[in-house]
Amino acid sequence: MAASTRRGMRADAARNRELLLDAALAAFAAGGADATLDGIARSAGVGIGTLYRHFPTREALVEAVYRNELDRLCDAADDLLTRMPADEALRAWMDRFVDYMVTKKHMADALRAVVASGGTPFAHSRERMGAAAGRLLAAGAADGTLRSALGRSDHIGTDGGTRGEKPCVGGSDVLVGMSGVCMTAGEPDGRAQAGRLLDLLVDGLRAR
Repeated sequence: MAASTRRGMRADAARNRELLLDAALAAFAAGGADATLDGIARSAGVGIGTLYRHFPTREALVEAVYRNELDRLCDAADDLLTRMPADEALRAWMDRFVDYMVTKKHMADALRAVVASGGTPFAHSRERMGAAAGRLLAAGAADGTLRSALGRSDHIGTDGGTRGEKPCVGGSDVLVGMSGVCMTAGEPDGRAQAGRLLDLLVDGLRAR
């Protein structure tokens, strides 16, 4: 790990923060709003004082956990594009999107408490995910693995195109499709079905 993060955090402090975020994610997923901060600190292997230095309130910790998972999802798009063709990267990213949605569902009670306290954990999340999906679509149009009309509709109007043009598919459209899959087949015992539906979605986006 680098000596400091991009925000100037010391390496040991950054490491403790990541340990707390991982422990909190597991705790909120298992115990929801009943997860205790003392328990989270113990699971992370740090003292409760360290937890409060990073996250002054329970709500701050919950929001940080959620935003950390959002960061991981959105950052994964660019990482996947460095390792595989864009159509394969898109399909792999879709699996990460399902993981993110499952995590969000498990954290529902904790997130509702944050919203009730005036927090805004979901601010800009849809825009960020749409932008990540759009980058994958644009990369696929560039490398020929996805249809060339992809990745543009988020920028040219609500009808998906101008008069006389065929509608284009953008990142927000792909998000709607993936969200529909998660609603119908996002449970653990429906994961295989979700995978088949996502395969169909990507196949419909591939170049012909």
